[in-house]
Amino acid sequence: MSATLYQQQREHIAALNLAYQECLAAHQLDSLAIYSGHARNHFADDHATSFQSYGHFIHWVGMADVQHSWLVIQPNQRPQLYLYAPADFWHLPTQLPEEPWVAEFDVHLCSDKITPPLSGRAAIIGDVIGLESAEQLAKAATLHPDALVRELDELRMVKSAYEITCLREANRLAVAGHQAANAAFIGAAAELDIQLAYLGASRQRESEVPYQNIIGLNQHAGVLHYQRYDLSAPKQRYSLLVDAGRRFRGYCADITRTYAGPDAPGEFGDLITAMHGLKDALIAHIGPGVEFLSLHEQMHRSLADILVAHGIYEGSAESAVEEGITRAFCPHGLGHSLGIQVHDVAGLMHPDGTPSPAPKTHPALRLTRTLRPGMVVTIEPGLYFIPMLLAPLRNKALPINWGLVDTLAVCGGIRIEDNILVTENGADNLTQ
Repeated sequence: MSATLYQQQREHIAALNLAYQECLAAHQLDSLAIYSGHARNHFADDHATSFQSYGHFIHWVGMADVQHSWLVIQPNQRPQLYLYAPADFWHLPTQLPEEPWVAEFDVHLCSDKITPPLSGRAAIIGDVIGLESAEQLAKAATLHPDALVRELDELRMVKSAYEITCLREANRLAVAGHQAANAAFIGAAAELDIQLAYLGASRQRESEVPYQNIIGLNQHAGVLHYQRYDLSAPKQRYSLLVDAGRRFRGYCADITRTYAGPDAPGEFGDLITAMHGLKDALIAHIGPGVEFLSLHEQMHRSLADILVAHGIYEGSAESAVEEGITRAFCPHGLGHSLGIQVHDVAGLMHPDGTPSPAPKTHPALRLTRTLRPGMVVTIEPGLYFIPMLLAPLRNKALPINWGLVDTLAVCGGIRIEDNILVTENGADNLTQ
């Protein structure tokens, strides 16, 4: 690992410590304990679900799979890391890497699950429900105080140099997976085979992906969160949509690409090209002070132009927006904040922690912030042929070319998604 990354991580932890000290003072706290979390068993079973550590714990230690561990922050003291690492022959115990950042903590390796030592006025954040000590913890501290959590969420909105380096590396690894997925599609693979190709090239297990990969062939590309993998390849290959990511030191990449297959109508390939152009045009408008909602609205105006230019809608672009045509062809938001979580925290609140909900006309929008340098967001315009969304339009006297829509429906839809860093002068595309 590079010395630059190590130095960035130590600087990240130092800045985080200063910020937390200010939070403790503002909330008159003598100690704050952050619980990493733990996996839960499936109901009536002894098999656990997949697990990822609590985001605010990852923010400090950069480890996404640490269970039953605590980080305790107190005024004017070094952070105390209580790492659960029992002697175990059933599982490989958690191990700290031999990296410089470890020296920023007082580390306590715990062979048993502990209750964190707290002093004075204390708070605990994290999912402690189900712990044997939950009742004891509730008596010793305030559990998950909303105002404090909102303030800590806001700290994650603007990324440090270390976090940006991690996000860039996560993107590099994910891109390798996307290239392998496309190659498998060209080779007439089934959805499961494409998924396995992605995992192999991006070097990760399925339990480690930041979200369940979406690998949709043909009409499955029109299911926004398609959750299955067919075992057999279809006879016709119209399209492939791959929405898949990668973690690096707890930070997520979230990339989507759509490809036309050999059996796709010619218009579908042209639409993919147009959507790449739309994505790039939106990125070109990113910069400090830009309202993300305005970018979302610009996406709909540009999508209307594409519908008209490609003969899908035979009215004016203005009427396509006004009549809700573009919302039927693209029901999701333009993007979201990205970081430790794929849909990262604080996207729907103002900097002071007050709510900033999505407008009623765009309820699926996940980000309503004014962009600032250091924010990382996704830009993911879409164009889909989803029967249940288009069906209501068929009963209206609208100039939609239904013959062309029905021809393209076998392809499901298109989504193109890049991960973008807002800079002082504009944008830096992390997805290269």
